[in-house]
Amino acid sequence: MAKLRFIREIPQNVQGLIPLVDTGIVPVSHHCAVFPGFCDVHVHFREPGFSYKETIASGCAAAARGGYTAVCTMPNLNPVPDSPERLAVQEALIAAQACIHVYPYGAITVGEQGETLAELEALAPRVVAFSDDGHGVQRDEMMRAAMLEAKRLSKLIVAHCEDNRLLRGGYIHDGVYARAHNHRGICSESEWGQIRRDLELVRETGCGYHVCHISTKESVALIRAAKAEGLDVSCETGPHYLVLDENDLQEDGRFKMNPPLRSREDREALLAGVLDGTIDCIATDHAPHSAAEKAKGLAGSAFGIVGLETAFPVLYTRLVRPGLLSLDRLMELLVYHPRKRFSIPLGNDYSIWDLDAEYSVDPAEFLSLGRATPFAGWRVFGKCLATVCGGKLVYQAEGQRHKAPPRPVCPEA
Repeated sequence: MAKLRFIREIPQNVQGLIPLVDTGIVPVSHHCAVFPGFCDVHVHFREPGFSYKETIASGCAAAARGGYTAVCTMPNLNPVPDSPERLAVQEALIAAQACIHVYPYGAITVGEQGETLAELEALAPRVVAFSDDGHGVQRDEMMRAAMLEAKRLSKLIVAHCEDNRLLRGGYIHDGVYARAHNHRGICSESEWGQIRRDLELVRETGCGYHVCHISTKESVALIRAAKAEGLDVSCETGPHYLVLDENDLQEDGRFKMNPPLRSREDREALLAGVLDGTIDCIATDHAPHSAAEKAKGLAGSAFGIVGLETAFPVLYTRLVRPGLLSLDRLMELLVYHPRKRFSIPLGNDYSIWDLDAEYSVDPAEFLSLGRATPFAGWRVFGKCLATVCGGKLVYQAEGQRHKAPPRPVCPEA
């Protein structure tokens, strides 16, 4: 049983929710539990540059409602944080708005364009790792140079693996649904082919390497073999890839993300990778867009869904309650492994959940500005009653059964 040893003091305004706090993943009544603060190493909070999609404040509020006390924000922003001066724009917004711990990524290349290395040395002390998320680094020599520099700086390269030559205008998985509904497909090799290339570069450079949002059975096999070889490799997948596949697709933009939902065999391989330790983390790839951007069906909608407010309830309902995944293993994937891999401390951070609370996912209640989720209308168990970050209450639910949208409570300055 994972141990919750870091709670030093329960804030007074939370004490009424928990009559007894012990150690462990703590049942504090017949239906409540205290969990360590979740950590998501892959979110898009859209600021600076795209505040109509999400802000630091709304993203943090959504995270707190989902039990998260630490997140890592991807650099596909405007300006892209590829220099200390451009990173400072994002840092100022985080300092002014964040109610949880927010760790920015620095870009691998200038403007995430893949042509020139970003100012990695100058960025290194101020970023959690380096990524060009949203784009694969296409040129072998550029990724090699990035890995060598990241190795020298003791920083991870966090790779969005996608070979542009193989995309061919696709927007969902190149599988049975695409063929049956006359959609253009994205082949699996566009992901795993670049992972295979990068693993060769890891062998050469010794760089610490983390793969974003893996979605294919081949990706799982490659990473499993690399770990058995002793390479410094880790990876993540998303909740949606573990509980959905192409058979669940609907002609709706809320089912469109990149990488796409793939085959049942891919989903089963991902779950096997979660169970055997090949997959280190579950990250939401929380990617909010405006309603208009997600209202154009599978072909025309922007890639991306929101996930911070549904991750634990969906995983708990679909994997833990049926006995497919233990609660201890879920805590490793949501808390301990991402924090260890990315050197993110776990302080006096925790959330309190009513595990018997059953309700329907209603995007209108989200605190995120984004509403696009494939889980809309799902019946789930697990309601976050409160989240504490750094010993301060940052979220508290209203009511007993999800009757009203909760309000975030940010720490005092």
